[in-house]
Amino acid sequence: MRRIYFIAVIFIIFVSCSKENSYTASKTAGSSRPAWFEPPPYGMVYIPRGSFHMGAIEEELQQENRSRMVTVESFWMDDTEITNSEYKQYVHWVCDSIARKILGQVYPDYLITEDKNGVPLDNPILNRKPRINWKNADIRNTLSEMYIPEQERFGGRLEIDPRKLIYEYYWIDYQQAARRSNSYDFETESYTGMVINSNGEETPIANRSSFIIHEVVPVYPDTLCWIRDFTYSYNEPITYKYFSHPGFADYPVVGVSWKQAKAFCDWRTRFEENYRSRMNDIPAHNYRLPTEAEWEYAAYGGHQGTVYPWGSYYTRDQKGCFVANFKPLRGNYVADQEARATTTKVGTYDPNGYGLYDMAGNVAEWTQSAYFEAGYDLMNDMNPMVEYRALPDDPPVMKRKVIRGGSFKDISYFLRNGTRSFEYQDTTKSYVGFRCVRTSFRNEFQDF
Repeated sequence: MRRIYFIAVIFIIFVSCSKENSYTASKTAGSSRPAWFEPPPYGMVYIPRGSFHMGAIEEELQQENRSRMVTVESFWMDDTEITNSEYKQYVHWVCDSIARKILGQVYPDYLITEDKNGVPLDNPILNRKPRINWKNADIRNTLSEMYIPEQERFGGRLEIDPRKLIYEYYWIDYQQAARRSNSYDFETESYTGMVINSNGEETPIANRSSFIIHEVVPVYPDTLCWIRDFTYSYNEPITYKYFSHPGFADYPVVGVSWKQAKAFCDWRTRFEENYRSRMNDIPAHNYRLPTEAEWEYAAYGGHQGTVYPWGSYYTRDQKGCFVANFKPLRGNYVADQEARATTTKVGTYDPNGYGLYDMAGNVAEWTQSAYFEAGYDLMNDMNPMVEYRALPDDPPVMKRKVIRGGSFKDISYFLRNGTRSFEYQDTTKSYVGFRCVRTSFRNEFQDF
């Protein structure tokens, strides 16, 4: 269930196991390279492709959520929400990268400026081998811009300024690139269409790079969301301890916006790609947020037409115990028999049929899909998703993203497999987290 990404160890284990697997990789005619084998991603479970009735079940049909048959391809999904401990690895990586970039201007050992053959690199690479001695006075002085300014410090403590922890990445906007009006004209050897760039401006397409979008995203969670979300409540202890204290390491990370969740998926992809390139291996699909259809399909756990992920029409088991972390009995938060009234450790309750934990309750989860009331009428019946890239100046209604699963503060209705809700992509909530998925290469007719 743990996903701290010791990819080197995990990958070696799975590759060694694959060589002894009963599945023999066939070779393409005229090629000496065997068929590529996809090792199961650590901490993820396999969701086989299939069809299902997406939406509310018959007895609870709603105008915006009526049921329809759809099909989704197979994919891998995190067995739990991303935890504080796992998200911290991302934060620490960003902090370390920024520090090495600054130190490289003074200490050359923190940058790689030449390749193996001694040829100078146009863009130096961060050298992660030398350790950073954060206690060294000279190092601290060089990194002074990363620390909270003296006039803002509480109790004189020297701390990294979370506002300085920024992650930058690039992605290709395939939706814009696929438009007929933006196609490449082979007669004129140029593009004739218009594209919306990273700043939200409509500009002529210069070349292929016009479809590359540059994102700049802060990485540190919004710890004040615990106070903001609950008016006239005393949540200060959770505010300054939930993300930082090791006692909450295995709790789901919250206070992360939709954009921050997407940035984490990109970092996780690059982190694994970097390792695979050193092993001379071809990377798999990228990590990403699940589509609304993928999330609902996975929540059913292989069942058909059930109300909740555990395959039952009820929120209690045969012993009368609640089987998820939510708000039962008109606000009796401790009736679910857990020690805390808010979030609980991931994996506290039993998984569904696919081995996924907390698909109902604990925290709601971001999906990739945009939220529209008529979304079910717009989407395709194969790998359905309604997608919209909201720009900074767009009205708030265009920035709604689907969340699923319900949370510790929600009544049982929001825990249902077919219930959809939304939050705004640039907001952070104490009851919304996320988990990653990855499209699978697996052949349904072959076993690992």
